[in-house]
Amino acid sequence: MSVVTPKRTRLTQLPFAVVMLIVAVAALRIGQYHWRQGAALIGAALLVGAVLRAVLSDEQAGLLAIRGKAVDFLTYAGLATLMLFVTFTITGGPLD
Repeated sequence: MSVVTPKRTRLTQLPFAVVMLIVAVAALRIGQYHWRQGAALIGAALLVGAVLRAVLSDEQAGLLAIRGKAVDFLTYAGLATLMLFVTFTITGGPLD
């Protein structure tokens, strides 16, 4: 039986907090009418989530761990790819 300390519990949620911090910055950019930059940041957040899920164990991944490691990684990476594809292929806007 393992003992979970409050410090370990907080550190377990650090990967999720990093991803959510990037999403919060993206929401701020979208709110400032820079929607393509915000969408690119959301794609980057998904990509960061995919990498973190791939390299961390189930216990270390915290809330990033939803299903199996492979399914989570493929889902995050696939959504990141789609988001970045849409972001960079739409013409017009501040990223031209």
